[in-house]
Amino acid sequence: MEKVLVTGGAGYVGSHACKALAKAGFEPVVYDNLVYGHESAVKWGPFVRGDTADVELVCRVMEEHKPIAVMHFAAFAYVGESTQDPQKYYLNNVGGTIGLLEAMRRTGLNQFIFSSTCATYGIPDGRTIREDAEQLPINPYGRSKLMVEQILRDYDQAYGLKSIALRYFNAAGADPDNEIGEDHDPETHLIPLVLDVALGRRPDITIFGTDYDTPDGTCVRDYIHVTDLADAHVRALRYLSKGGASNALNLGVGRGYSVREVIDTARVVCGKDIAVVEGVRRPGDPPYLVAEPGSAHAALGWQPEHPTLEDIIGTAWTWHSSRFA
Repeated sequence: MEKVLVTGGAGYVGSHACKALAKAGFEPVVYDNLVYGHESAVKWGPFVRGDTADVELVCRVMEEHKPIAVMHFAAFAYVGESTQDPQKYYLNNVGGTIGLLEAMRRTGLNQFIFSSTCATYGIPDGRTIREDAEQLPINPYGRSKLMVEQILRDYDQAYGLKSIALRYFNAAGADPDNEIGEDHDPETHLIPLVLDVALGRRPDITIFGTDYDTPDGTCVRDYIHVTDLADAHVRALRYLSKGGASNALNLGVGRGYSVREVIDTARVVCGKDIAVVEGVRRPGDPPYLVAEPGSAHAALGWQPEHPTLEDIIGTAWTWHSSRFA
């Protein structure tokens, strides 16, 4: 069985990718320092605890397991924290990735799938975003991901290392089989925070800004089911294995939902009242963040299987209520 090294494989998206890999006939080898990941989410292959900056350990893991590719999810991803402590983000997200790439070079591994983000675009001009849109991130988290994208382009030209950077929009939902789901500490994502209100774990949800130039005045985001993200990673692996060129692709549904629409849908799905507090805008929140996902469709043959907000919130509610009720 061919193996894939999955850094951050004990985390939210990484664990779902591991399940997708196992379903596709690969063995995921999880490499995670468990700063934010959960060892209980490692269910489909061996686990090694370590940092990506530890080049010697990564080399030993690669030499032992001989993976055919690396899927790199390991990163810090709190936007506010990145502004308060940028060194932490550059050391881990950029420095750790360079260490991982060095281990790949030493062991002759040259297929790399990178967990990037729509935060590399900053505040877009239009309502949808194509891959060739200008990338002007407005926080250290987004800049750290953009730096890695540039490093990957340089490594392709200099060393022949092939990569796919997958720019996520808003990852959401949970495994339909309810084996794994979203469990962050602290939690900052809208849908699990709304579900916390539905469960009585918090009193209300704050809407940050109600005066945006959108249909209902609240921010609009493109929510993509986490299992669809995982499927795209498996397809990217197959794309590279067949000799595909390095690329960067948006991963989104191409349809946006406002904050109010998310809350209203959660009320229906959960059958619960969800109290709302209206607050002021947060700095740097664009009115729209919606993907144009056509390039991923064309390059990977990828289509989301769970495109509706009802399906996304439904699977998240099943997971959330079983874990936290």
